[in-house]
Amino acid sequence: MPELEQLQRAALKAIEESPDVSVLDQHRVDYLGKKGSLTERLKMLGQLPAAERPTAGAAINRVKAVLQAAIAGRRQSLEQAGLEDKQKAEAIDVTLPGRQVELGSLHPVTKVLERIEQFFASIGYEVVEGPEIEDDYHNFEALNIPRHHPARAMHDTFYLSDSLLLRTHTSPVQVRVMEARKPPYRIICPGRVFRVDTPDPSHLPMFHQVEGLLIDESSSFADLKGTIVEFLRVFFENNDLQVRFRPSYFPFTEPSAEVDVQCVNCLGEGHCRVCGSTGWLEIMGSGMVHPNVLEMSGIDSEKYTGFAFGMGPDRLAMLRYGVSDLRYFIDNDLRFLEQFS
Repeated sequence: MPELEQLQRAALKAIEESPDVSVLDQHRVDYLGKKGSLTERLKMLGQLPAAERPTAGAAINRVKAVLQAAIAGRRQSLEQAGLEDKQKAEAIDVTLPGRQVELGSLHPVTKVLERIEQFFASIGYEVVEGPEIEDDYHNFEALNIPRHHPARAMHDTFYLSDSLLLRTHTSPVQVRVMEARKPPYRIICPGRVFRVDTPDPSHLPMFHQVEGLLIDESSSFADLKGTIVEFLRVFFENNDLQVRFRPSYFPFTEPSAEVDVQCVNCLGEGHCRVCGSTGWLEIMGSGMVHPNVLEMSGIDSEKYTGFAFGMGPDRLAMLRYGVSDLRYFIDNDLRFLEQFS
């Protein structure tokens, strides 16, 4: 049967040249499927004379067996080749250096906040947070800031309504603690605050503050001074750091003082731009809590005294890391931030 031999040769050639299993399966369907070339010949056996059917059927079945064996062999070869290719692609060269996983890091201001919190926690202070949207009473009135004070003007504060605003300091958190708890307590209040400032190297409309408060029956300005001096020496890692207190005015403390430290850049010699050639850097405000503030929060000012202080972690970060512009902290430039990882 010349036609059958020709079909076998064509089928074997197609099977051997199949580049992958999907093509091989298509050839199997073309020749051995329900409508395949060889299957059609089996269906045509009924048209042959009865004497020729056994011989023709046996010949077709032999070709079928040859093709099935060829397909099975080619499938095994293709699958083995695919497995070898996969193993090569997934092979690990143990002589190569390991792939380093890049890790993120904390923002420099976050690092400074954590450093501040760790120090005060170590001396018994509790970290307390409060709402960033405040009412006029807790942000100003309860802190002895009268209505005619400039801080309450529209040009200095972000007002949301006549009575709601974005807090200008974290002092309202202190007020809420004094209203809700009985003394004694020691707390620090970190968080974001907002003021109407045009961004420049030393000012931002949104920045951070950490304010501290201690209320007790026997607190004094000496306690305030000792706490702040120790904190600054630990923060700047300089046990000989010079600290000075200058008389100042804050509505919510009396007496009040500005706190300066020896310039960490020129070490107090006064010949650098960082300190303006003065040798000193203004760091924070502080003072004894005003009796009016205690009384408005329901605390007996005859029995209790306290001290408070407030600092800007953003500016402390500038000094600690030698950053010249506050705006770098909010630009989200990875070239800058990766230096602190």
